[in-house]
Amino acid sequence: MFFSEPGEEIVVPVLQGALLSTVNLAEVHTRMLDRGVPAQVAWKRMRSVQCEVCVFTDEQARIAAELMPSTRPYGLSLGDRACLALAIQRGAKVYTTDRVWKNLSLGIEIEVIR
Repeated sequence: MFFSEPGEEIVVPVLQGALLSTVNLAEVHTRMLDRGVPAQVAWKRMRSVQCEVCVFTDEQARIAAELMPSTRPYGLSLGDRACLALAIQRGAKVYTTDRVWKNLSLGIEIEVIR
C-alpha cells in the first residue's frame, strides 16, 4: 500500500484494527528501506498505520516452525509463517498477494487480494 501496488484498495480499509506481527513489521520496514525510503520516514509511515502490532511470541514461534512441513512445498518464508502463526493463534483472516497461499488448509480464512 505504501507504493500504490495492485490490491491497495482492498487492504487499506481493513488495516484499522488489523493484526501485524513484529516479524512482518520488520519485513515491511526493510522493503521500504530497500526502495530508498529514508529510515525515519519509513518507520513513521509504518507506525501511522492503525493496526495492532503483536510481539512474535514463543507460541507463535512454535506454530510457525510446525507449519514448515505443510508450507515447504509452497516456498513460504519465516515471515510468511509468522503471519500465519499469528492468524492461527488469534483466529484471524489473512490477506495476501501470494496466490499459492490459497492451497493451504490451516483452519483460517485466507484472502488473496490480487
